[in-house]
Amino acid sequence: MTPPTTYTAPLDSGQAKALKQLLERENFNFSEKPYALFSAARGKLNVTVYEKGPKVLVQGKDTGDFVQFYLEPEILGEAKMGYEEVYYPDRYTPHFGIDESGKGDFFGPLVIAGVYVDGDIARSLAEAGIQDSKRITSDARIRALASAIRKTRGIAYDVLTIKPARYNEMYAEIGNLNRLLAWGHARVIENLCEKRPDCPRALSDQFANPREIERVLKAKGRRLEMEQRTKAESDPAVAAASILARESFIDWLRDHGETPGIPLPRGVSSEVKAAAARIAAARGVAGLAGYCKMHFKTASELK
Repeated sequence: MTPPTTYTAPLDSGQAKALKQLLERENFNFSEKPYALFSAARGKLNVTVYEKGPKVLVQGKDTGDFVQFYLEPEILGEAKMGYEEVYYPDRYTPHFGIDESGKGDFFGPLVIAGVYVDGDIARSLAEAGIQDSKRITSDARIRALASAIRKTRGIAYDVLTIKPARYNEMYAEIGNLNRLLAWGHARVIENLCEKRPDCPRALSDQFANPREIERVLKAKGRRLEMEQRTKAESDPAVAAASILARESFIDWLRDHGETPGIPLPRGVSSEVKAAAARIAAARGVAGLAGYCKMHFKTASELK
């Protein structure tokens, strides 16, 4: 079946106000529309709240994801769409979901996590509010959701943390981030196969040719369907993996920032460069290798 491209639901005045704030937060572009309190669009998705009711009308090819991951949990407070399993049946069949955290951060490890789901597990994760970690700004919320994932009946998961020192060694040997990612994804899938050997497929976000992962798995005697696609985080297994990976990443930054006595910021901002300069001044540029990814431009600038 084709995913839904339109959805409507009644709102109260408080929900309408909250929805407008959500759209502003998610960088929607607002425009005037007759008989509407407001109307906003982003890409091929349009959201309009009409005065009469009021009621919301969502239109566009991303309607299903917007309703499931934003409108229902944040505004309506309950799942009303009711046909996720009809339109997205692959999300409820046995599979592994793989995601990573820390790939674009100068400080900290590269963390790759994988989660096994089936229909019951996927429904439990949805009830617990599991969603892509990039949509969650609170560390406390990440940790609470990660705890809920680990407590889910029937769940199987694996988390691989490649600490900076080891990451730098591997990058020097491999010389390519996508190949390093492929190795990490394959390692996590291999570990999950030990726990769920009958799982038929694995899904991750698009980052490289899936044959690279298949090649590594085949060399280790593992054969399963490997799928990559954009916006894979809408899948419950990938979303859960993203949360477990994020938890491990932020916990590492918290714990290891205490060692040099310098908080380790995220990303590649000027604040990151300042913290790196302080560590380099105290421990030398070589001392950075235990805290950061040395192939980043920031490390070259400090040298």
